[in-house]
Amino acid sequence: MTVDPTVEDRTSAPTVEDRPIAPTAGLEHRPGRWIANWDAENTHQWETEGRSIAKRNLSWSIFAEFLGFVVWQLWSIVVVQLPAAGFRFDTNQIFWLISIPSLVGATLRIPYTFMVPRFGGRNWTIVSALLLLIPTTGLAICVSNPATPFGVMLLVAALAGFGGGNFASSMANITFFYPAREKGWALGLNAAGGNLGAAVAQLIVPIAVTLLAAGTVNLPIAGLIWIPLIVVAAFGAYRYMNNLTSAKGDVAGSLAALKEPHLWVMAFLYIGTFGSFIGFAGVFPKLIKDYFPAFSSIHVGAVALSLAFLGPLVGSLARPYGGRMADRMGGARMTITSFAAMAIVTLTMIWTLPLKNFWLFLTLFLVLFVASGFGNGATYRMIPVIFATSSRAARTGASTAATARLAASSLGLISAIGAYGGFVIPQVLNASTTVSGSYTPAFYGFVGAYILMLAVCWACYIRPARKRNTIGHI
Repeated sequence: MTVDPTVEDRTSAPTVEDRPIAPTAGLEHRPGRWIANWDAENTHQWETEGRSIAKRNLSWSIFAEFLGFVVWQLWSIVVVQLPAAGFRFDTNQIFWLISIPSLVGATLRIPYTFMVPRFGGRNWTIVSALLLLIPTTGLAICVSNPATPFGVMLLVAALAGFGGGNFASSMANITFFYPAREKGWALGLNAAGGNLGAAVAQLIVPIAVTLLAAGTVNLPIAGLIWIPLIVVAAFGAYRYMNNLTSAKGDVAGSLAALKEPHLWVMAFLYIGTFGSFIGFAGVFPKLIKDYFPAFSSIHVGAVALSLAFLGPLVGSLARPYGGRMADRMGGARMTITSFAAMAIVTLTMIWTLPLKNFWLFLTLFLVLFVASGFGNGATYRMIPVIFATSSRAARTGASTAATARLAASSLGLISAIGAYGGFVIPQVLNASTTVSGSYTPAFYGFVGAYILMLAVCWACYIRPARKRNTIGHI
């Protein structure tokens, strides 16, 4: 069934002419850092008070989410170091340690979506930040002893999923703070700041665990170094963030979103963009070690450096620009372009692997990360626009606030479904090497998936929009 966007161009926020110059009610600051009468679409309120408040909340949201991604990705880095620390796990066990945080994190994104309306964005940011102390402390304890059973290691790795859940609540919270015309850039910055956690973790952890370790590794440091920053994030949220009384959402709203064909189409596309980003971020250190072991660790003085961090780094930096370009050119166009690039680059990587050229392999993977980052920003920008213009609620004349709540619920659900790509990609690679002894069949499968997703995006959004000359609206 084709998902057909509406003819009208309602993707932009109401202009000054569309809205009253003066707010109907001023902002009301209540105890517990609650704010009432928030209306980001009111130009006067936004320019006089709203923008500065939104920026402050966005800044601390980015920092807390950044640490969530750090914790979420810790095991993808630690597993590469386990043999040097005396652990003896087989390939299947290693891939489970890499992928289980993504499985748990993706699942937690569903309940995390409801936490902001239930407890307040500021309040839940405090709680979700403090929860990160559990997996970081647990990692430090269990990797300190090579006799730790695999089951215990898997359980602690699963707890790192707390970091993955943070994304859904953070993005839903920021959606309420910003007007529609700036959501693409704001959500892109929030997501990019979080995504950078994967890159920073992959850069810092190898250095930290080898620094002053006299040729060995000090794996507990991989968890311990983040504890002070987690405490700072929780305090910053407590001191500087706000709760919005207008941030409403409920189970009924999410059930309504689940009935929208758009939600399932966008979730499918987001598996291809964000799922690829988080999945490849998790396996990139292992892929480098398996294909080019000499480049797995580059020693600089007394420390070891892994170039795997470059992948999530460029992917994270590309994300807000994907959102910004989607604001200008249309998210569907950018998503199509991203999938085309990802398919072409993956094919090129497969065909050039026999050359055994690490720098070519690295360059192609970095381009793949950039394409996924652009796609992340583009698809996420599409979601609030689609629900504001083409959802059943919008077509039946629902208010802006109602469609915004529907979009906020959808953002969390779509982010949850898309994050399962972080579990699927490592497991597909694991199955491929188990059955065939090579990762190549898995990569061909990824190419096929990208082509299918490109076709779905074109059929659902590009083709109908061309017929109505509304191509740049979504």
